[in-house]
Amino acid sequence: MGACPGFPPLCKALGIACLTLASLGLAWADELQGRVVKVADGDTITVLDAQRQQHVIRLAGIDAPEKSQPYGQKSKAHLSQAVFGQTVTVTFDKRDRYGRIVGQVRVLGEDANLRQLQAGWAWHYKQYQSEQTPDQRSVYDAAERAAREKRLGLWQGQGPASPEPPWDYRARLKSERQSAQNHTPLSGSRLQ
Repeated sequence: MGACPGFPPLCKALGIACLTLASLGLAWADELQGRVVKVADGDTITVLDAQRQQHVIRLAGIDAPEKSQPYGQKSKAHLSQAVFGQTVTVTFDKRDRYGRIVGQVRVLGEDANLRQLQAGWAWHYKQYQSEQTPDQRSVYDAAERAAREKRLGLWQGQGPASPEPPWDYRARLKSERQSAQNHTPLSGSRLQ
């Protein structure tokens, strides 16, 4: 007996539909609507839903400078201007290791994640581009390249050095912390 005894055509049709949705990157996507009540940085917001539950949202497909990095506060301000106090729709299908929803944020029908890239206040987060549809990858990549070419946002340049990507910045800070911990003298030890 098959998985759907008595209904083989239905099973086949459902299987094809699920595979089609999965190939389009649309399978099992959830949607959340609410008002943005906090902007933590250039790629993280808090949304209050109709049941008054708060959800921390990490904007998918982008990585913005950390607040302590150059341009971090400007990136946060740009996102804040676009979404703070606004009703947004978040489409998502995963959470990150911190429990945040990772999703595409739309305000008035426009992709806020993409707007951060277009204005030059974020990088296309290529480490996670496999989680995007081919169209999203292409559009996000083109938006970052265009912002770089126009020298917008963090790409306006401060000499020959490019801005440090946030993933490199976080890795460097982690390495520095670990190095400092490894070189901390033991309490009670004395130099002779």
